[in-house]
Amino acid sequence: MPIIHAIILGITQGLSEFLPISSSGHLILVPKLFGWDDFGGSTSLEKSFDVALHLGTLIAALWYFRRDLLVYAGAVLRSMRVRAIDTVDARLAWLLVLSAVPGAIAGALLERTIEQELGDPILIGVNAIAFALLMEWADRSLSARDADGFGTRDAAFMGIAQALALAPGVSRSGVTISAGRWFHFDRTAATRLSFLMSIPIIGGATLYKGLEVARDGIPRGFGAPFLWGVAASAASGFAAIALLLRYVRAHSFRPFVIYRIALGIVVIVIFATGIR
Repeated sequence: MPIIHAIILGITQGLSEFLPISSSGHLILVPKLFGWDDFGGSTSLEKSFDVALHLGTLIAALWYFRRDLLVYAGAVLRSMRVRAIDTVDARLAWLLVLSAVPGAIAGALLERTIEQELGDPILIGVNAIAFALLMEWADRSLSARDADGFGTRDAAFMGIAQALALAPGVSRSGVTISAGRWFHFDRTAATRLSFLMSIPIIGGATLYKGLEVARDGIPRGFGAPFLWGVAASAASGFAAIALLLRYVRAHSFRPFVIYRIALGIVVIVIFATGIR
């Protein structure tokens, strides 16, 4: 696998994991559009590289929110000690964990279906367009709530929405931000909650799949591409978090809506007509 391919895919993962444009969709489309066959048809090797890229975005989120996470960890430990959830930080921390449950269950039950049935480029294009329109509709919601108001209903609904993003083209950040906006969180709060929700779900998935990678090992010659992919994913992921949180303070999500619709149309045309 050429290192330049690993870097490009790492940047693709880092940006599209946090920008509302679908990382899984882009990781499928980019190699197909460029005609890359870096894994020689090895599904297990491709999965291993995917795990590595997700590790990079996990590192990005952990580092960006490191101060918040230390506060949440302390609040959780205290809540366990006193056997009560009596602070905003403890409540938010436990609800972020709760929000990962629907996605974890859906991923465990539907893993094979997702891998074998939902990776078709045309379907990815359809999902990109459909959920872009959903984002445009949700983003028109009146805003009044901040992240401290995150409650059980919000965690459950946004967690279910997050599970939908197992289908490539939907976008985990896009669908959770849309759900947050639908529940009247302002853009900054919805985006911040979406990013915090990514930590337990990505962390759990990376640990689960990483055990398989650790068992099988990385084939000779792929060590350097894996490391470069992780580094590129982490750096671009951190940049995407910082830039989007700054951007949404004064702007809507419409540019991402337009990008997704345009991408969906182009992908459908290219693959439906047999151009690629």
